[in-house]
Amino acid sequence: MKIDLRSLAAALLLAGILAAPASAQDEKELGWFNNAELTFVTTGGNAAQSTFGLKSALERIWDTSALRIQVGGIRTSSTTSIRTASGSASAFTVDETSTSDVTAENYFARGRYERNVSEAFFVYGGAGWDRNTFAGVDNRYGFVGGVGRAWSETETFKLRTDVGLTYTIQDDVVEDPSRSDSFAGLRAGYGLTRQLSATTTFGSDLIVDENLDDTDDLRADFTNSVAVAMSGSLALKASLQLLYDKQPALEQLPLGTTGDTVFNPLGTTDRVFTLAVVLTF
Repeated sequence: MKIDLRSLAAALLLAGILAAPASAQDEKELGWFNNAELTFVTTGGNAAQSTFGLKSALERIWDTSALRIQVGGIRTSSTTSIRTASGSASAFTVDETSTSDVTAENYFARGRYERNVSEAFFVYGGAGWDRNTFAGVDNRYGFVGGVGRAWSETETFKLRTDVGLTYTIQDDVVEDPSRSDSFAGLRAGYGLTRQLSATTTFGSDLIVDENLDDTDDLRADFTNSVAVAMSGSLALKASLQLLYDKQPALEQLPLGTTGDTVFNPLGTTDRVFTLAVVLTF
């Protein structure tokens, strides 16, 4: 029997990692905690645009379990002005009409409960809802349950990984009759927090969700952030979120002047950059 040395080495490395003890854990604080993020940007003059975002993360920590609830959303609207002139070249008046349109919006709500089964390992379950109509998703409900590991839980470095089974129910803005609107999936992800200095913290979170009914349907949510503390409870946070969908939803487009319509897939990747004020209490 031929042995693949690379596969054997990878298996031994994985076994060593799983068997290795977790990093020393700092004593955690118990009770209720909340982070609130507020984003607001506006421009005016010849062109007007405004962006408003709000996010809240509520957490309850017990000795061997934790409950996390997150809600949030972001909305961008743009105002376009159309000017017309009437009269003569030497004497005219200008009429202006303005229209406002929403150009981006994304809302979500999710909850997750974890319970430790050992110092390093935990089990978890959760549910969530999100809406991103500009990515073609009107309503998406997700349920997940699985296991995870805390590799490090110190004040300066936190790292957790988890894997679980999911069930998704998705209603698209434009229905695709060739795809099921509910399916089981496999999810894997990590959450990392690193203290870069006394006032600066780096965070990174990744969730990858595979549709088990159609393995070509792969989704990912990847967020990186840097927060700079301005006081004990106030910080300034910049974050970049990448949303990837290998099989994006469809959009319906008019076909010239024929009166017919065609279906076209939307883009696979959305990028969301935010600069927010964070209040911790």
